[in-house]
Formats: sequence, C-alpha cells, structure tokens
Amino acid sequence: MIKAVVFDFDGTILDTESCEFEGLQTIYKEYGAELPIEVWGECIGTHANFFDAHEYLEKQIGKSLDRDMIKQKRKDLFTEQIKTKSTLPGVIEYLEAAKRLGLKIGLASSSTYEWVSSHLDNLGISEYFECIRTSNDVENVKPDPTLYMETVKCLDIKPEEAIAFEDSSNGAKAAKQAGLYCVVIPNLVTSHLTFDDLDLKLESLAELKLEDMISRFTNEHKEGK
Repeated sequence: MIKAVVFDFDGTILDTESCEFEGLQTIYKEYGAELPIEVWGECIGTHANFFDAHEYLEKQIGKSLDRDMIKQKRKDLFTEQIKTKSTLPGVIEYLEAAKRLGLKIGLASSSTYEWVSSHLDNLGISEYFECIRTSNDVENVKPDPTLYMETVKCLDIKPEEAIAFEDSSNGAKAAKQAGLYCVVIPNLVTSHLTFDDLDLKLESLAELKLEDMISRFTNEHKEGK
C-alpha cells in the first residue's frame, strides 16, 4: 500500500538544471569552448563537487581564468533564467492529489537545505512537505541511498510504501537502493542518460494521474512483478 510520495528537487520540481547548463554554455561559447551535455549530465543529482565546470573550461582553452568573475557571471545568468521558471508540469497536481489522498509528502535532495527551501518558498509550495532531507543531513548524497532512507524514516513509513520522483540516474539509483518505487521524469539535461533503476518512466507528471500510478503499482505488487 502506497502511503507517501517523495520528490527530488532540482530538475524534478523546478528545472534548475537546464538553467545551470544553459548559463554555462553561454560562458563556454564566449571562450570558444563547449560543455558537452554528456559530461554535464553525469554530475546531475549528486554532490556539487563531483564536477568542476571552471577547471574543465580552463583545460579546454589551455589557460587560467578569473574564477570569481566566472562564478559571478554564472550566478547572474542563472538568476535571470530561473525567474521565468515555475514548477514543472504535473507537480502541483501531484502535490494536491497526494494531499487529497491523505499521503505523506517528502523531499530528498542532494542540494543544500538553504537552496531547496528558498526555491520552495519562492514557488509557494513549502507547506506541502512534511519532511525535507538534503545534503545538510547526510554524509553521502545520491547515488548513495541514505537521503531516501532518512526521508522515509522521517515520514515513519517503510521504503516500499513510497514512490520517489526523480530526473537523474544518480537519484533513481539512490531511490531504488533504498527500496522505494521510482518514477523517472527526465528533462532536457538528463534525457540522454541511461536509467537502469526505475519502475516507470514518463515524459512529465502530467502524463499520468497519481491515482492511476498508485493503482498500477498496487496491481503489479499483487501480481508479484
């Protein structure tokens, strides 16, 4: 029986990842360089230090750069782009459906609490989440399963009683290793990734009602799939 839903944040609730990637691409192009989406995609859903975009740029052009200036420009570009973004399709409907169905709602993110909470406040959806676990709460982030294990523990449910919503292969791996159902909704940045750990893949959450998803998983469990 499904008793909870657990959302990833970046790229699942808000498409911060495309904004980050597009901003970096703008900077790279100014130096005659390119950041392949395949390279950037590998770091999605895990800790921020997994990939150094500034070092990668310096290696491509063969010289050192003013990193503080690059970081500020990257921040400015992101801030401008994120202003135009709202929650991804189906997110609000799923939050409302989960609330209506009496499900518990959690969030598990490899980002910092400050990052996640500020965006949730800006989107006006903070009150939906009973439990939020971020990089502030664990030693190892995704693909390590601890974030999801801590979230379901906080929600006081068993892992198999929750559905995780993810956009990255690192996140999906974490969710499945923790024992949750996992629904993957790739975005522009993660669509090329290989997903080995999932129960369902959708174009967007607007594609399938939460009630129908729960019925599907419940029936599959009864049939022993």
